[in-house]
Amino acid sequence: MKRHPSISIAGGLLLAAAAPAVFAFQPLITDDTGTQGKGGNQLEFSVNEDRASLAGDTTKTRTLQAAYTRGVSETLDVYFAAGLASIRSTVSGADADGGGNPALGAKWRFFENEASKTSFGLKPEIRLPISADKETAGLGTGRTSYGLTLIMTQEVPFGAVHANLAAGRNRFSDKVSNPDDATTTRASIAPVWDVSEEWKLALDVGSETEAAGGNRTRSNFAEIGAIYSPNKDIDFALGFVRRNDNANPRTTTNSATAGVTWRFK
Repeated sequence: MKRHPSISIAGGLLLAAAAPAVFAFQPLITDDTGTQGKGGNQLEFSVNEDRASLAGDTTKTRTLQAAYTRGVSETLDVYFAAGLASIRSTVSGADADGGGNPALGAKWRFFENEASKTSFGLKPEIRLPISADKETAGLGTGRTSYGLTLIMTQEVPFGAVHANLAAGRNRFSDKVSNPDDATTTRASIAPVWDVSEEWKLALDVGSETEAAGGNRTRSNFAEIGAIYSPNKDIDFALGFVRRNDNANPRTTTNSATAGVTWRFK
């Protein structure tokens, strides 16, 4: 699949601004089945710093993201998310600034067993298109894209374990640079430890694939994260992610993310 140089350098991570679904259980990539409850509201803000290296070239991406979630019922949320990105690369002409794909989505917890403390949810998402110029710059996709995530949460004595299976489709408007749309998949698991009433520590590991035009790239990631909650309505989150793909040459990406979550009615 032919790509703009900046996208190739970052192994696809420069589409971060196009994917506000990064808002899961901050700062994790893996989401949980928790919802806001009827009439509940949630605002999330985060800043992400990515440094991707490929064959001696480096691309740095800073992304600012925001999401608003509204509880429609006790088990159903709807949300809107958007982001801005700044890309700086050693590749000539690969620098870019601008907004990525806004996203509309929902999360539905369709199963919950109080005895076993097990729950399952579904999270569909639609990512709205951006301009052709922004797509060429590596800020997102020029046609409406979409995804669906199956979520499992299991409460355990030390806290909880969350697992995701996700699939999606990235659709491009520039069929010269991107003649084939891309199918993406992700499998991940995240144990979260309740260290104290205020603190949680987490590990998040998983694998993502992107397939287009007969080419397939797999990227494995690992994240460590911490969440501080001074009260039930506010969370502060910090995470560090390392990602490697199986392409030749291989892209290695180190990321840091910091965010705040505010819940209110």
